[in-house]
Order: sequence, then C-alpha cells, then structure tokens
Amino acid sequence: MSITILGIESSCDDTSAAIIRDQYLLSNVINSQEVHREYGGVVPELASRAHQANIIPVVDSALRKAGITMNQIDAIAYTRGPGLLGSLLVGASFAKGAALALGIPLVSVNHLQGHVLSHFIKDELNLSQPIFPFLCLLVSGGHTQLIVVKSPLEMEIVGQTIDDAAGEAFDKCAKIMGLPYPGGPVIDKLAKDGNSNFIAFSKPNIPDLNFSFSGLKTSFLYSLRDRMTEDSSFLNNHLPDLCASLQSTIIEILLSKLKLAVKRYNIKDVAIAGGVSANSGLRSALEQLGAERGWRVYLPQIRYTTDNAAMIAITGYFSFLAGKTTPLDEAPLARLPLP
Repeated sequence: MSITILGIESSCDDTSAAIIRDQYLLSNVINSQEVHREYGGVVPELASRAHQANIIPVVDSALRKAGITMNQIDAIAYTRGPGLLGSLLVGASFAKGAALALGIPLVSVNHLQGHVLSHFIKDELNLSQPIFPFLCLLVSGGHTQLIVVKSPLEMEIVGQTIDDAAGEAFDKCAKIMGLPYPGGPVIDKLAKDGNSNFIAFSKPNIPDLNFSFSGLKTSFLYSLRDRMTEDSSFLNNHLPDLCASLQSTIIEILLSKLKLAVKRYNIKDVAIAGGVSANSGLRSALEQLGAERGWRVYLPQIRYTTDNAAMIAITGYFSFLAGKTTPLDEAPLARLPLP
C-alpha cells in the first residue's frame, strides 16, 4: 500500500510544501521571502508574518502540482525545529490544524535530520543513495556538523562548530565587503575569477573533530582593514581574489576535519548537506578528494540544499514507517538536537 506524506517547512524565511509518495517526490513548492535582502539578514518578525500569508497558497500549489487532494494524504510532516520560533509556529499550527481536521497522523521532523535525509528523495534524476553507515558533513548558515548516519532515524554528531557556522562566516564576510545577502552564493560566483592563494587567512587550531569560524571572520576583517588603509581601492581591485581566498580557507577547514573523521571511523561513504553544500568550490574539492582517497561521495541536488519541504516529507515518511507519530500538544523548539 502506498504512503503519501505532505511535508511543511517553515523554519526560517522559506515557506515550503511538498508531497512524497513512497520516497518519490511528486511536488516541492518553495516561496522565498525577498523582504530580508534590504536588511542584510532575516528579520524574525517579518519572516513569521510572511509565512502566515504564504502557507495556504504554497500547500495548495503543492497539492495541485502533485495531482492529489488533502483527502489522499496519509500523514502530515512538519518542521519542529531548530529555527526561528515564530516561523516554526506557523508551520506547526497549520500542520496540526490540518491533521486534526482530516483525522490523520502528525509527524514532527528535526530540520537538520531533514537535510541529511535529502539524499534519499527519489525523483526523475534517480541519483544513487548513500549506504548506511555514512558520514555526513552538514554545512549551513546556522550549523556545521559532522554526523555518523547509522540509519534514517539514528544519527550521531561527532563534531560541530564551537562558535559560528561556516555559512555565517560566508555571509558576515560578504557583508563586510558590501555584497548583498545572502552572501554565500555571491562569494561562490566571484571566487571563480579569483586567486585562492591571494591572501592567507588564519585557520583555527581546534582539537578533535570540532570546528570554529569566529577567528576566520576576525582575520578577514583585519586583513581587509589593513590593506584598505594602505590602498583605498584595494577592495574594488581585488574582490574576486578576496572571495576566492576566503572560500578556499573555509573549504580547507571543513575538509581537514572530514578527512580526520573518515580515518577515525573507517567510513568511506561521505555525503554533504545543507545550504553551503551548494557551494561549487566545496563540491568540486570534495569530489577530487574522494577520487584521490577512494571515497564514495554523495552530493545533494542543488534544489535540495536550501530549506525545502521535500526533505521534511522524506524524513516524515521514514518516521511514519517506523510508527513514530507526534501528539498535537508537542511544541516547536527553536533549539532542537538531532534525535
């Protein structure tokens, strides 16, 4: 018997709904909020208000694109956390109301778990899926983690940032250079024309498998300040070189820890996930490293790297199969560790 899941994602500034039937994606609709660009970052109050306006049209569009009605849904999966609490409340409230009205189960999903399991969404491209157990480098604007993925519902964090996330380092350094938000994709584009060895930024000396990016941001700020003092046109003349040097440093930090994790756990199936996994430099460097070391490398499709409901629906699907449903009184949480 087929199982059809409606997924709802509203953890930050993207309102998304998706339909998955037996792991196969039928639709995935995302409404991104452009209002935050002028503020250089997400404004929580504006985000939650936009979710309220977007949630019903987005769900309706997902149903129509999938060619089904709400009565054909077997369960509703929604993002419980982590994320912005106001935004999470909108998605959770809609999911609970719809599940109650339809008399169907509700499944809460950890947003980070969704990013990892995005590799298991089946669609027309029919990409290969990681084999358990595998290592996943989860890199986004809010999180940087190394995870041993033992099964769809069993994951262990073995390393994480002790301060800022890699995605935040991209965005904050982009802001310093006067680039638009979000800065990561802009840096990635400019870096293609730059010299990655132009400036050597300081790298953190963090023990074990943990990361740190706050020192890199400081190093970037001071390096740019000193050179701008000497030459006021330095930024304009060397923008691609700055971007390439910054991007190369972040990638080197990430992959150095990944190499250590592969050696420690003797796991050669390696995946990346999260918003920063769309970075072309990181994808290329990981593929090259994997080829050199005999790893099986899994890169997510670009459309599944940013926040989307397809990853929530696929996680809800695995939870539903395992009989894990959610009571209506379970509250969303801004901070929610992996299960």
